Amino acid sequence: HVQLVESGGGSVQAGGSLRLSCVHSGYWHSNYCMGWVRQAPGKEREGVVVIADDGTTRYANSVKGRFTISKDNAKNTLYLQMDSLKPEDTAMYYCVARCWSKLEDILVDVDFGYWGQGTQVTVS
Repeated sequence: HVQLVESGGGSVQAGGSLRLSCVHSGYWHSNYCMGWVRQAPGKEREGVVVIADDGTTRYANSVKGRFTISKDNAKNTLYLQMDSLKPEDTAMYYCVARCWSKLEDILVDVDFGYWGQGTQVTVS
């Protein structure tokens, strides 16, 4: 059983920054991809960014150049640095792991094996 626990959400003014963290525990495979998915009220889930075990990344066009994903394997932690935040970034952000689709398709398919409980990001 895998657990993903997010932290770091909050409220920020437009143009500001936040850093989300996600700690994984349990029966973990080092080849799992990890990423972030967000969902705004009344909207479908949106794949934001994913990172493969070899460090390859894919970003949604809406966040390219503003968000940066990274991970610290020694700390079992995934990060999402969010800069130049916009009101349209407001959403619940979920840490996800174990891609069920190819990396080039996963942000559209949003098909992951493990999900965290989510952390709210509000940009005003």
